[in-house]
Amino acid sequence: MSHYAQVVVELTILALAIFLGIEVISKVPTLLHTPLMSGTNAIHGIVIVGAMLVAGIGDPDLLTGWIGFIAMILAAANVVGGFVVTDRMLEMFKRREPPREKKDGNG
Repeated sequence: MSHYAQVVVELTILALAIFLGIEVISKVPTLLHTPLMSGTNAIHGIVIVGAMLVAGIGDPDLLTGWIGFIAMILAAANVVGGFVVTDRMLEMFKRREPPREKKDGNG
C-alpha cells in the first residue's frame, strides 16, 4: 500500500470516529454526562502516553515531533479540564449548611 493510500485510510477512520463519537455523545442523558466524563479522563491518560511515544520515537521528522507534542498538550489540557469540571459538578450535590441568623442585642 502506498503512503498516500495509507494516509487516506487513516483520515477516513478519523472522520468515521468523529461522526460516531458525536452520535454516541449526543445520545447520553444529562445525568450520566459527569460520570462518563470522569471515566474518559482515565482514557485520556492513555492518549497522553501514546502522544509521548509518538513524540519520543528515535528518529522523528519535524512534523511527527510537533504533532506528538501538540497531542500531549491537548490531551493533558483535556484531562485537567475534565477533572476540574467534574469537581465543580460534584460540588453541586454536596449539602449546604443553612445560613445562621444573626442575633442583635435588641431583644
